[in-house]
Amino acid sequence: MTYNVDRRRMLAFAAALGATPVLPAWAQTKPTLRVAAVFSDKDIRADMVKMLAKEVEDYATLEPHFGGTLFKQGTELVALQRDNLEIGNVAPQDISKQLPAWSVLTSAYLFRDAHHLNAFFASSLGAEMKKMAEDQLKIKLLAPVFFGTRQVGLKPKKKIATPADMAGIKLRMPGGDAWQLLGRSLGANPTPMAYAEVYTALQTGAIDGQDNPLPNVQNMKFYEVMTQIVLTSHLVGFDVLSMSQKSWNALGPKQAAFQAAVDKAVAWSTAEHLKREAELAESFKKQGLDVYVPDLTAFRTYAQKIYLASDEAKAWPAGLVDKVNAMK
Repeated sequence: MTYNVDRRRMLAFAAALGATPVLPAWAQTKPTLRVAAVFSDKDIRADMVKMLAKEVEDYATLEPHFGGTLFKQGTELVALQRDNLEIGNVAPQDISKQLPAWSVLTSAYLFRDAHHLNAFFASSLGAEMKKMAEDQLKIKLLAPVFFGTRQVGLKPKKKIATPADMAGIKLRMPGGDAWQLLGRSLGANPTPMAYAEVYTALQTGAIDGQDNPLPNVQNMKFYEVMTQIVLTSHLVGFDVLSMSQKSWNALGPKQAAFQAAVDKAVAWSTAEHLKREAELAESFKKQGLDVYVPDLTAFRTYAQKIYLASDEAKAWPAGLVDKVNAMK
């Protein structure tokens, strides 16, 4: 009798299990997606990440790590490739270290402004470059994240009109060949240095200057240890919000919703950066900094000459620069 009761219970339990729907992996547990970024928690992009976290909270938990506290600048890409990180704000210069063709997107005076940058990535040309990176690097590229146009900020009061005036200037640049080439294309002596060390290096004179968009200058208080800002507008600054392929695949049917949330947050961030740039140029003048525009034709001509003669240019897709320049 005991056997029959136990057997009936077992059969009922098995039937109950059979009636329970098997949920897909993405729906069984809400994944925690760590976001690694070098920018500070005061940055517009930090608010962008928080906005994204709110948009996706029903099916994913975003855990932001700002200020390079989780992964140091330049190491985010490898962390994504090794599945040691879920989401990273990756510099295109770091992509170009593994994929030389991408160095064209890091060259001075290629993009005119944020609109031109976004128009490129929305085009078939941009789709080709994006697919190239995804196929070869095995990560998911979510969106280009504009963070302002890079300008030269200096501690010395020397007036800068042309690249010749930049000779001997120790200009901080992030590490990597692409960044050093950018510094040379301005006529400066590029000095590799971590972002978090720049303020103190300017203060002590270890470097003469740095190049960053104006919002970054404000966030990091570089204006406190500089005397002037030269509006060279040499590079439309952007990073690429990227995801490990494993984490992207795990989103399953939520991929479209997640991408839409990314696009919404990035568009907001872009608009805020453009607004902030216009305000800060005037603000820095009022704080006593000399803010002026040099001979941009001279800078553009010199930079393009340096780039076209570089080894990096040998890997650029044929005709891409002309096609990008022709885009409206």
